[in-house]
Amino acid sequence: MVGRRLLFIVPVTAAVSAGLFAAAKYSPFDPLVGYLGTRYMTTSDADKAIISEQLGFDRPWYSTYWGWVQDLFGGDLGLSRSFNQPVAQVIGERLPWTLLLAGTALALAVVVALVLGIAAGVRSGGILDRGVTALCVVVQGLPPFVMSLAAIAVFALALGWLPAAGLTDGGADPTVGGVLRHLVLPVVVLAISQVPWLLLAVRESVVTSKGEDFVAGAVSRGIPTPTITRRHIVPTSLAPFVNIVGVRLPELVVGAVLVEEVFSWPGVAGAIVTSARDLDMALLAFLTIGTTVVVMVGSLLADVVVALMDPRVSTDG
Repeated sequence: MVGRRLLFIVPVTAAVSAGLFAAAKYSPFDPLVGYLGTRYMTTSDADKAIISEQLGFDRPWYSTYWGWVQDLFGGDLGLSRSFNQPVAQVIGERLPWTLLLAGTALALAVVVALVLGIAAGVRSGGILDRGVTALCVVVQGLPPFVMSLAAIAVFALALGWLPAAGLTDGGADPTVGGVLRHLVLPVVVLAISQVPWLLLAVRESVVTSKGEDFVAGAVSRGIPTPTITRRHIVPTSLAPFVNIVGVRLPELVVGAVLVEEVFSWPGVAGAIVTSARDLDMALLAFLTIGTTVVVMVGSLLADVVVALMDPRVSTDG
């Protein structure tokens, strides 16, 4: 399974990257607008044509794509026009902040989903179960950017408890305490956006496990309920939960893009928006391919963990 899935990454990334360049070529956005900025309106058509030729904007998409592939395999990631920096430098400066935000949010979402999902599933039909399920239905219908704006309005502007955006206060050097204060709101919002699906998956797995014969047998032998939950119900419910975590990785990426943009978090996800708006293909292509690979590898790892946890699960290998 691992070998097949790893080999499958190659044609998928090739198709995604080629499709990206083709879509960018026929996009209604003019890359010159991002390159020239405010000078676009005052630049003559003749000068625009010269600049387009120099930058290769007038080349067919497949020619541009092939040049990018050759540079990529030659170890040259290119220069980002949006940030006026090498792509490698942009990624190196921003990737740690995205990993901090997304990793912390995913860990928080997993913990909350496991605790509340198990409690709701064990007491299915009770007040906690009905309340948590209803709350999940409401939250999963709210886009992350709406929750981000609401969090800023309440906790940053109205109450003044937490900063509204950025990595640090204006002009201040990053410190551990300052970064953590600025991290709270985006992490909580991103985590909440992921909780409903994870929590409902745990709750459903627990409810299903409660009806299995081995649980009924444990109850008939007089084993205490907490012991049955801890040793029998929870372990059998974890495999489906891990699978759901892997399936939700694309949603986590999309949520991180929106949250980073609203909170002005200096991560890779925010750079995707900037590079897409300016059609900065050197940066956009690498970020798109990187995101595709991360999602596919993350999904593969989740499937491997499920297969190791539950011997009944068959693989395609």
